[in-house]
Amino acid sequence: MFILIVGCGRVGSSVARAMLREDHEVSCLDEDPESHARLEVGLDESWEDLGGQFTVGTGLETDALVAAGIERADAFIASTNGDNTNIVISQIAQRRYGVPTVIARILDPLRAEWYQRQGLNTICPTRVAIEMLESAVRDGARRGGGGPDGSAEAA
Repeated sequence: MFILIVGCGRVGSSVARAMLREDHEVSCLDEDPESHARLEVGLDESWEDLGGQFTVGTGLETDALVAAGIERADAFIASTNGDNTNIVISQIAQRRYGVPTVIARILDPLRAEWYQRQGLNTICPTRVAIEMLESAVRDGARRGGGGPDGSAEAA
């Protein structure tokens, strides 16, 4: 499977390394040339020697998307630090290029939910964090205390 990831920060680079380890073809697109270094964290060889591709450019530019391989992508992940950018480039990947699997990281839970209802596959880390925090508080209350060992001792 050929996977194109736009946004090579902590999230994008981690997913890219994991997908490359699983023997997928992975191409990353980021406007910061320095983000390439994140791809090689923990690798024994260079990103390119392992088969990865890195393109400098912005996901809002058609030329950059084409250079990164969007025309042959089986999966597309938008993981830039901007919700608006992720929404727009995901819709471009989905509608213009017909990429079969398109996933957008959207930090705003209300927007993520709305776009999900419109047919865009969204991942909302904020929603995941809210659910985990709520669950942790409920679990603490069921154990009868506020401390990590269940005691009522304040942290």
